[in-house]
Formats: sequence, structure tokens, C-alpha cells
Amino acid sequence: MDLEQDEQKNLIDTTDCLEAVGVFRGWKNFLFIVAMLCLLLLQASFWLVNTGYVVTEQVGGDKAPAATSGSGPTAATAAEAKENIKKAAEQVTAPGKPAEAVPRPPQPKPAEPRFRIEFKRLAWLIRFVDFVLIPAAILYCLTILFSLKVSLLGRLGGINHISRAFFLSLVFLVLLLPWQKFFANVVFGAIYTPGELLTSYTTETKGIFGTALYYLRFTGYWLVAVLLLISAHIRSSRWAKAILRRLEVI
Repeated sequence: MDLEQDEQKNLIDTTDCLEAVGVFRGWKNFLFIVAMLCLLLLQASFWLVNTGYVVTEQVGGDKAPAATSGSGPTAATAAEAKENIKKAAEQVTAPGKPAEAVPRPPQPKPAEPRFRIEFKRLAWLIRFVDFVLIPAAILYCLTILFSLKVSLLGRLGGINHISRAFFLSLVFLVLLLPWQKFFANVVFGAIYTPGELLTSYTTETKGIFGTALYYLRFTGYWLVAVLLLISAHIRSSRWAKAILRRLEVI
């Protein structure tokens, strides 16, 4: 009689733990999607600024002068080109005169992007993404921690996978936080503020080392954070599959 009551109690406890696992699994997937979208938006913001599609103070100040008919830089350039062509023709037709080097006409500038985004709008997006990403990463880490506790309490199995997922999510959170706000010029986090992005973009980088540090700051950290987040999610998914396989055996 006592054995049957113990088995019934264990079955009820297992059912309760499975319901808790279902809740944590749903929130874990939702927080993973939110964090991944925020990371993708951060990287897209960097490349928009880096490729010149965002009007910053430096880019916005270099405006090409408007062309006017008969006056201005465009008309002067055309007049100089005609004068150079006329001199070259006279030198070719004049016998016994050595030909002088004719200056090349100015080359056309590369075409600018078809659309431009104001930096203040992009700055608002970056602030909003930072505001959402940090709480989402913290809640994601806590969700995996609670899943580990439920798995231990209910003896559901898959402890190896969920333990690895927790530590990967913890490293992801540590790498993500903006440590540059507390330890300036010593260590950086994967996320950044609009001011940091604008300062790094407008500051001239010298040499290969400076360029490598620039891309490591805004792309390398981001890539490591994304890989950690994906690895933690894969491990947690394996944990859920391990629980289902064990319950089928039971």
C-alpha cells in the first residue's frame, strides 16, 4: 500500500516538474528570439554607419556644391577642361614643338548611396535595442538556471546538457554587458552606445592594427556573443529531448 502511494506521489511530482519545464521552455525560446533579433539589429546598425548609409556629423558636412549654369565650381572645371583640350590641339598641330603633358580632367566622384538615414533615428534604435537586450539576456540566463533546478529536483535527466547551457548563457551575459562604462579603455562589452559607435567611426584608424581593433570591437565581440547564445540554446534543446526520451523509457 505504501509502495503504491509512493509511486503515485512520484508520478505527481514528475508531472508537476514537466509542467514547469514546459513553462520554462516556452519562455526560454521567446527570450532567445528577442536576444537574437536585438543582436542582429545592433550589427545591422554598425554596418549601416560603416558603409555610409547613415548621415553622421562628418558625412553630413561634406556636401557637394550645387551646379549652376555659367558660374561656380562646375562651370570653372568645364572651362578649364576646354582650355586644356585647346592647348593640346595647338601643340599637336604646331610642327617641331615638343608636346607638353596635358593635365587629366577631374574624375567623377563615386555615386553616393540612394538613401540616407539620420543618425539621431539610428541612435534611438540602438538605445532601445540596448534597453531590451540586457534584460532579455539576464532573464534568459535565469530561465536556464531555474530549468536546471527543476531538472535536479524532479530527477528528469539531461543534467549534462542543461548545466552546459547554463554556463554558456552565463558567459554570454558577461561578454554582453557594457563593461566599458565601468572600466574605460580596459575592457569592452559586446553592446555599445550610439556615442561610442559615432566616435569610433569618425576617428581615423591608422594602420592594420587600428583597423583590426575597430572591427574586433564591433564585429568580433558580436560574433562570439552570437555563437555563445546559439550554443546555449542548442544545449538546452538537447536537454528537453533527453527528458522526453527518458520519460518514454519510464
